[in-house]
Amino acid sequence: MNWPLMQNNISKDDINYLIEFLQGEPILTQSKNVRSFEEEWNDWLGTKYSVFVNSGASANLATLAILNALNPTGEVIVSPLGWVSDVAAVIQNGFTPVFADINPKTLSMDNDEIIKKITNKTKAVLVTHVQGFNGISDELLKILNDKNIVLIEDVCESHGATHKGIKLGNFGLISNFSFYYAHHMSTIEGGMISTNDENIYQMARMFRSHGMVRETDGEFYKQEYIKNYPELNPEFIFAYPAFNIRSTELNAVIGRNQLKRLDENNKKRRENFEIFLKNLDSEKFYTDFVLEGSCNYALNLVLKKKDLDFCQRIMNVLKENKIEYRRGSAGGGNQMRQPYLINYVPAGSWKNFPNVEHIHFFGFYIGNYPDLEKEQILKLCNLLNKTN
Repeated sequence: MNWPLMQNNISKDDINYLIEFLQGEPILTQSKNVRSFEEEWNDWLGTKYSVFVNSGASANLATLAILNALNPTGEVIVSPLGWVSDVAAVIQNGFTPVFADINPKTLSMDNDEIIKKITNKTKAVLVTHVQGFNGISDELLKILNDKNIVLIEDVCESHGATHKGIKLGNFGLISNFSFYYAHHMSTIEGGMISTNDENIYQMARMFRSHGMVRETDGEFYKQEYIKNYPELNPEFIFAYPAFNIRSTELNAVIGRNQLKRLDENNKKRRENFEIFLKNLDSEKFYTDFVLEGSCNYALNLVLKKKDLDFCQRIMNVLKENKIEYRRGSAGGGNQMRQPYLINYVPAGSWKNFPNVEHIHFFGFYIGNYPDLEKEQILKLCNLLNKTN
């Protein structure tokens, strides 16, 4: 069937738009298009402020660094199912990761499990909205607000998904997005930090570029640092030991063009996923996902039974038909099994997370993109359903 994880996510129109931009002899480093992309992203998402960076992983890193600058040490509750950068950013910024098992219907952390893990050491909850599913509830939002615990939303895999009709990324103090090639929209590489908090926004601008105060766009912030450090050149005051995670005008130009068709493409993705689930054999595969507000760039295939032989036969069918897939979901399954966490979680603790363990061995994702035709999806379902 020749089915890659993603197809045509950089279109000919994007390339032509980029060529037209290059023919104007432009500045290629961070400049006007980066700022325009940030403003257009705010309009689409509904937040006040956004900062374009070079990847979703960098957005995670800077977000946790900002949290560390404001409120160092403590625990951050994080999912064992997701990309490595979520957990790594927690560790790299001196926080202790605390894991909560997932909800099989959303693949995101079970909100009841999150609530059980909250202690007086909890500084933040980092909710990863996995592959287009909504990972939050009103109950969780209320408890976090009542306890004054920061919510960080990782929306890298869920552009356009909603909670109660409001786009994900509007509920946390900070939200992160990725524009990697395989995601809902692409700038080839790139990410976004979004917030409604002006102080967080100004810090994100500084953390993006070496911690330089001149990167803020608030005169008050600049003047405060100039007043407090009169012996320093105002152009070279470094407020934080930060990073260089800037992106370029080239990436921003592609992003601006991609954003124009994001909603239309997401509508097609929703339709594709519904067709997939309606035509899968519900005796063999999990079809009871929570679809309200979802927007999936993946066709999530989860075996109902813990049957390794059947799992191998499914993988053989996918390989024989040239259908690319990822076992264990996008991040390779249960992060708690990974060697980078040996010194952070007790040996064998992954055994206490049965839901994510099931995905680790018996869950897959197959690419879902706007070019897919209904006939392709039905053919895939037929291949899967007749496998015994």
